[in-house]
Amino acid sequence: MNSQRLLSREPDSDVSQATSAPIAQTTPAATAPAASALAVRELEPVHGASPPGETLRREARYRYLLLAGDILACAFGVVVAAALGRTTHLTLQAALLVLLAPGVAKILGLYDKDQARMRKSTLDELPALLQLAALLSFLALTLAPVVFEGILGPREEIALFVVMSAGLLAGRTTARRLGGELTPAERCLFIGPADEALRFREKIEDDHATNARLVAQIELHQASPWAAPAVGEASLADARELVRRLEIQRVIIAPSAAGGGDMLDLMRTFGAIGVRVSVIPAILQVVGSAVEFDDVHGIAVLGVRAFSLSRSSRLVKRLFDVGAASVALVLLSPLLGLIALLVMVTSHGPVFFRQERIGRGGSSFELLKFRSMVADAEQRKAELADHNQAAEGFFKIADDPRITRVGRVLRRTNLDELPQLLNVLRGEMSLVGPRPLIPQEDKRVVGWHRRRLELTPGITGHWQVLGSSRVPLDEMVAIDYLYVANWSLWTDLKLLLRTIPHVLTGRGL
Repeated sequence: MNSQRLLSREPDSDVSQATSAPIAQTTPAATAPAASALAVRELEPVHGASPPGETLRREARYRYLLLAGDILACAFGVVVAAALGRTTHLTLQAALLVLLAPGVAKILGLYDKDQARMRKSTLDELPALLQLAALLSFLALTLAPVVFEGILGPREEIALFVVMSAGLLAGRTTARRLGGELTPAERCLFIGPADEALRFREKIEDDHATNARLVAQIELHQASPWAAPAVGEASLADARELVRRLEIQRVIIAPSAAGGGDMLDLMRTFGAIGVRVSVIPAILQVVGSAVEFDDVHGIAVLGVRAFSLSRSSRLVKRLFDVGAASVALVLLSPLLGLIALLVMVTSHGPVFFRQERIGRGGSSFELLKFRSMVADAEQRKAELADHNQAAEGFFKIADDPRITRVGRVLRRTNLDELPQLLNVLRGEMSLVGPRPLIPQEDKRVVGWHRRRLELTPGITGHWQVLGSSRVPLDEMVAIDYLYVANWSLWTDLKLLLRTIPHVLTGRGL
């Protein structure tokens, strides 16, 4: 079967505008039979043919960079430990310990996950990196007489673990960032509905940790020749030709695009021609990752956890909130006093801005912020409604005339949010949690989305990292619900760490 007859290509003028035009299903080519035509919507043009084996070279580049980062981190930790020791010095055998780092990392699977992932995040593997640092520190302690010609004391051993952990985190973060700079974006084909493709495209373009581009889309029924249980040579050749012509390196199968059998057959077909496959199971959009995979005599079963926190989990979360908020208030007290003074002397009105928000269980509370607007800001909101630039359900203006000079600085740096630490101590808020909504927004949340109120609202959360004013309200509450379903203390720590760069760069505002 001629592959050119299977592909319905957009006119060149439309292709050049694909980044801004909405995704729509194209009409199969008139010369192709209606039953077998493949209407592929090309979203980005092909600039030049990629050499054979480009996918494997991409993955190898990332692995080599990660390998270099691990070796440097281990070497630096060993040097620091030797320098701190009073009776130790390095020997040639120290190189053997350094070279053990990649072997241990390989055993832990730290070089094999990136090839399956689109989003290459170092923070997600931090527990495994800490485990790697602990194992290497234990080996250093065991082999100290050979490696250092001496005995490592507690101070040197702690320093080795801390330096190696920090080095692994920094080294892998740098390696992945460098890999993204040196490697062209992964070209992806989306198999599924056009509206789902548009939504997915926006997500990966906004994610700085995902080096990928959605370059083509096709409906499932058009890709059905590739999903046959026994794909014929002609259909396999057509799939291979499409992959070659559009330089496809990964296929994404939409959550509602296929049944289990179709997805499995599509995965096998594209896997056979060397293309990576990512699948977004529809069930995980509802329950997130709050599942346990079980094997009942060869039948895969997903066990869904309860959509609420146990008493012990609530206690752990509360203790963490109180401890961290208390330390933060003590350390930041001079800054808090200075900000309060500046707000008071530069504009008329109270130091704090108080606003009613909906908290856990639907109860209301007063959220505290440093006042960043003029005193009558709420009264002037109606006259500025036509200038609203935020997503539906929110209100935000880029150059809001109600913001004071000091308030502009506070908002840019997120320092106006610091008084919410008092809300945390009072039990009204958590450091991490669902976004606290105002009553008008909360009234629009209905059905199972209201389960987001199972947790205390947070100063930060997924909504802050994604950009609180750029995500529609209906999507925001779905994200909050998934946070409730998937809560763990490690999730909170990751979100706190991810909030820092978003606040510093302004991406999360």
